[in-house]
Amino acid sequence: MKQIQLCLAVALAVAFAGCKKQNAAGPTAGPPPAQVIAAVAKAQPVSEKLSLVGSVAANESVEIKSEADGTVLDVLFTEGQHVEKGALLLKLDERKLAASVDEADANFKLSKANHERAAQLLKDKLISPQEFDQTAATFQMNQASLQLKREQLKDARIYAPFEGTVSTRLVSPGQVISKNTTLTYLIDLDPVKVELNVPERFISQVSVGQVIDIGVATFPGRTFSGKVFFVSPFVDPATRTALVKAEIPNPKAELKPGMFANLNLTLKVKDNAIVIPETSLVPSGERVTVFVIGADGTAEARTVKVGMRMAGEVEIAEGLKVGERVVAEGVQKVRPGGKVKAAEPQGGEGERGNGGK
Repeated sequence: MKQIQLCLAVALAVAFAGCKKQNAAGPTAGPPPAQVIAAVAKAQPVSEKLSLVGSVAANESVEIKSEADGTVLDVLFTEGQHVEKGALLLKLDERKLAASVDEADANFKLSKANHERAAQLLKDKLISPQEFDQTAATFQMNQASLQLKREQLKDARIYAPFEGTVSTRLVSPGQVISKNTTLTYLIDLDPVKVELNVPERFISQVSVGQVIDIGVATFPGRTFSGKVFFVSPFVDPATRTALVKAEIPNPKAELKPGMFANLNLTLKVKDNAIVIPETSLVPSGERVTVFVIGADGTAEARTVKVGMRMAGEVEIAEGLKVGERVVAEGVQKVRPGGKVKAAEPQGGEGERGNGGK
């Protein structure tokens, strides 16, 4: 009997010890730390740019037209030629116009002599004031007619109104043309203008003097820089946009009017913005949070205010300090207050945002 009691006591002691060991291990055991990749919040210059599509336009562009009827006598330019302001581009046959000037000059001289004679006769009271007024009116009419004929004679010679490049020639010597006939085009290509329509909500961030960068399909990978010189004083009610114009230097005439331009308009520049990877953000409705890794490896869910966005990175306007570590990858495995362990980056250069991944 004593032997049976001793066996039961031993069995109970062993069972109690096993339960105690199990209970002791239960509360202290928990889920392993989440394996994540961390990034360090860093300070760096950032700029906010607005990407739009615009159109390249010439600095000055005009159709060269004839103001007189006549026959083309000589074309004094070649297509694509660069000409100075005032250069003679084309001459019409001047003979008929010159004959009209001679006729008008003769009539003017005759009316001038009659007017002077009538003035003397009126002084001697040999003619009435009415007769004098008629001769005076004829004199003034012939004077105006002579001036008009001289101006029409000048129209037979067509000059460049500004310095630029002559486009295609549309007439030939010997061709009979009428008034308003287009002869060629004159274009000033240095600088060129870029015209774009900026959405209403960005207008307050656009001002004269801002830097603008454009790219065109003709020169992939290249950018051309200039400055804004005009912001429309009103918003188009149909499109809710405002016209903005920028001036781009074009000394080699590489940019041509009519080209599509991909524009990057610099709206803001910050010298010391706090930047983290965009993958760190955890959006929830209108609120955005990030997981900040504490010194003890605990993840803290912190609400932040997002500023400018760049390629793969974001500015944190509020909620973070330079040097704080955040979860950059693996946020879906992290819970607030949970333990995390930053995975060793490849190459051993440190955590992502500090030289590694």
